[in-house]
Amino acid sequence: MANPIISFKDVTKIYPNGFKALNNVNLEINEGEFVAIIGLSGAGKSTLLRTINKMHTITSGELIVNDCDVSLAKGLKLRLLRRNIGMVFQSFNLVKRSSVLNNVLIGRVAYHSTFSMLLGLYTKEDKLRSLEALDKLNIAEKAFQRADTLSGGEQQRVALARVLTQESKIILADEPVASLDPKTTIDVMEDFARINKDYNLTIIANMHHVDLALKYASRIIGINKGEIVYDGSSNSVTDAIITQIYGRSLTSKEKLGSVLEDEI
Repeated sequence: MANPIISFKDVTKIYPNGFKALNNVNLEINEGEFVAIIGLSGAGKSTLLRTINKMHTITSGELIVNDCDVSLAKGLKLRLLRRNIGMVFQSFNLVKRSSVLNNVLIGRVAYHSTFSMLLGLYTKEDKLRSLEALDKLNIAEKAFQRADTLSGGEQQRVALARVLTQESKIILADEPVASLDPKTTIDVMEDFARINKDYNLTIIANMHHVDLALKYASRIIGINKGEIVYDGSSNSVTDAIITQIYGRSLTSKEKLGSVLEDEI
């Protein structure tokens, strides 16, 4: 039986300039799903993703994540909400001058007091958990190198290890392979697929690589002008559905993501 971990009910998001990024979105995402969100630049992909951890607040409707009403989450409740939601960015979001291990340990910050973290007082368990996560991603030998000495693919693996160390139930990935070369892109997507399977984590990824979204995600959500225009199995996506999502048919080059960069 499906177990919804995220539920959008009539969710609308209007920015202060009047732009309606999301329009009456109704959506349920189940525990352990690998979901890809696709659509043109400005369609609302990043807004949809970032409302889940309240990086963006919704204007109206109801958004429930891990049984928490996101709109009402403040203070400790918001901290606990975000502790269960890991975020992976296109730019990796690492402290470049710090070691790989210290970057991964950041995933444990929400489990300790601010005072302890200011002093860098991580526990032995924290360090072991971080090293295990790095090992899971085949990068443990880089633990004591500076993050800025790594390749782009290695840096994204460090970001993934940080999320595993955080013990997140949900991973939000905002264009996670957009800045990587083709071979590294495949390697990182394989990492996402393996983590989804091995840890039963819910992964929601914004992607402008349509072909990769269809290959790795089990479910596709297509968004156009802030509205969900497709929600179904990746195996059921046809050229007609792609046309519906993007407003026109895509060339093979476009499906590889070379011109479909996200903004909103």
